[in-house]
Amino acid sequence: MEKPKKPVRSASGVTPLTVVLKPRKCNHGTCIYCPGGDFVPQSYTDKSPAIMRALDLKFDPYEQVQARLKVLKKMGHPTDKIEIIVLGGTFLQYDLDYQYDFIKSCFDSLNGKKSNNLEEAKKINETAENRCVALCIENRPDNCSDEEIKRMLEFGCTRVEIGVQLPDDEIYKKINRGHTVQDVVDATKRLKNAGFKVGYHFMPGLPYSNPEKDLKLFRMLFDKEDFRPDQLKIYPCQIVEDSPLAKMYEKIGYKSYSTEQMKKLLSEMFPIIPNYCRIMRIMREIPKEKMLTEPMKLDLRNIIEENLKKQGVEIKEIRLREIGFNKENSLNEDLKLKTTKYKASNGTEYFLEVVNEKDVLFGLLRLRIFDGKAIIRELHVYGQNLNLGEKGEISQHRGFGKWLMQEAEKIVSSEGIKFLKVISGVGVREYYKKLGYELDEDRIYVVKKLD
Repeated sequence: MEKPKKPVRSASGVTPLTVVLKPRKCNHGTCIYCPGGDFVPQSYTDKSPAIMRALDLKFDPYEQVQARLKVLKKMGHPTDKIEIIVLGGTFLQYDLDYQYDFIKSCFDSLNGKKSNNLEEAKKINETAENRCVALCIENRPDNCSDEEIKRMLEFGCTRVEIGVQLPDDEIYKKINRGHTVQDVVDATKRLKNAGFKVGYHFMPGLPYSNPEKDLKLFRMLFDKEDFRPDQLKIYPCQIVEDSPLAKMYEKIGYKSYSTEQMKKLLSEMFPIIPNYCRIMRIMREIPKEKMLTEPMKLDLRNIIEENLKKQGVEIKEIRLREIGFNKENSLNEDLKLKTTKYKASNGTEYFLEVVNEKDVLFGLLRLRIFDGKAIIRELHVYGQNLNLGEKGEISQHRGFGKWLMQEAEKIVSSEGIKFLKVISGVGVREYYKKLGYELDEDRIYVVKKLD
């Protein structure tokens, strides 16, 4: 396989493909930092790359997927293992028919043919050329009821990102967030029990906070069992034109953090992050012309990581340790399986990793045990995404997934639990069938009865 252009896009083992929802105001109103809502989804600007593409295609999900597939193929990225990412933040608040039609259209576009209903589209995708191996929905903590979770499962969703910002009820009230910290706690528990991988959006620098408070709340995310997310996106608050904050920041005496302030804060945050959490992104792509104050550098992450490395500070978070970003340390000798056990949301999490002697990460598995049940929330083998059937030299397609699954089954059996469920992306069901798993009667999870 030839090296793709911008290989970082598929360096984590899947190829992400973003689709954007049509504009719609949030039910609760507008958070004070939020810039959009009239012509684009509320938390985005019309100059963000993904939004600009969606605008050109009138937010049609079928056409968005088609357009991105063409570009990805042209750039040399494999498209048989796609992660669909639904941007918009309030998808579960849209009209029900729109939700089902949107997701069905995404599957239809991957399949290259239109189906009669969502279930048929998902069935076709199990063996399609462009398979949806994961599906992520951006959501709010107060849109994670049992009924809404059931619907996300029906869509084939495997990952949910919720806007947590700064988990403090007083700040939530002042920024018009429209939910409580308890909503975050409840949503996190329900999502994990349903098998989802859970991501938080964290927003330092909000009005009525300060760096010390931000750091305290960030530390709480991992100190308290009620939270402990699997991944994070860190989006520093900035003053964007057309937001309520743009109209009131002078009156309330608000100043956004400088690049230097943010650099110092992030340098204190990074060492806190445990090995089971992945930092997906730092900074939002908001154009300079949309900012009312000096914008922060978009490459803050690289600067901080390099500085911490030079200082000899250990960083445990997932992305920095992935084999796809550590090819100079890709020696496969002495690979071992490492297990981290921790409590979270009234359950026990087993985080399994295949690592080498330098702690470079080749694959991981998240197993959750709660109320006498066991569910695998994620199985992921890292390294540059390869086409299905293509032999891997470094990480993918070398049996690491099977190794991790066998270890998880041993743990579950030792707990006296007879059945193991997996939240499986639609396009990965064939893989699990080979390991003895079968689709359950609701066509949601794959399940195996253990000896």
